[in-house]
Amino acid sequence: MIDFYYWPTPNGWKISILLEELGVAYRTVPVDINAGDQFDPEFLAISPNNRMPAIVDHEPTAEYGPGAVSVFESGAIARYLAIKTGRFYPPDARLRTEIDEWLFWQVGNLGPMGGQMSHYVNYAPGDHPYSERRYRNEYHRCLGVLERRLAERDYLVGDTYTIADIVNWPWVLIAKAMGQPLDDFPCVAAWRARVKQRPAVQRGVDLGKQWRGGQPKNEAARRRLFEQTANTAATPSRE
Repeated sequence: MIDFYYWPTPNGWKISILLEELGVAYRTVPVDINAGDQFDPEFLAISPNNRMPAIVDHEPTAEYGPGAVSVFESGAIARYLAIKTGRFYPPDARLRTEIDEWLFWQVGNLGPMGGQMSHYVNYAPGDHPYSERRYRNEYHRCLGVLERRLAERDYLVGDTYTIADIVNWPWVLIAKAMGQPLDDFPCVAAWRARVKQRPAVQRGVDLGKQWRGGQPKNEAARRRLFEQTANTAATPSRE
């Protein structure tokens, strides 16, 4: 059994989709980021960056020895689960290197740029025009990278669907909601639609949809999400 610490966001969807694709047994542990659950000491012991998703695998492979294994950071979780199950991460060394390239590209480029764009579009619209323009442009640039990659292939690596697709897709799913149409990126749009048709993808995105809440409910929730420092993140206020 895997404990899956989760909230319905693009980063959470990366792992909810993968778990559904794998069909492994897991228990969802909600981490309400608006309420500050990500700062609870119990969660901090699993995810020292105060971020979900994270997992605790109570049945790791023998090479880990006795005891559960905890993994934080979505890219690391994706690799861990794919290697454990032998799925969506083919044994061919060249393909694995390519998958790793697109996995790390996502966590270092598409995700952060999309996340910052989302912040200025959804939480500070019009307040910081330079910053909003900067991250809109960077997200647009990242979509261009994907467009070139997908111009002659159905999936990011090889001929098959892999964890490279799974981790990148949620941050393209939300493009239109952030005001970025995909008209200029027809290959990305086709890939987005192709992946969306998978039943496991639909189940992964639907997981916890009752928890989606949009904007932080009050100023305290906003501070918890956006104003943490090294001095406050370990013991934030829940006012």
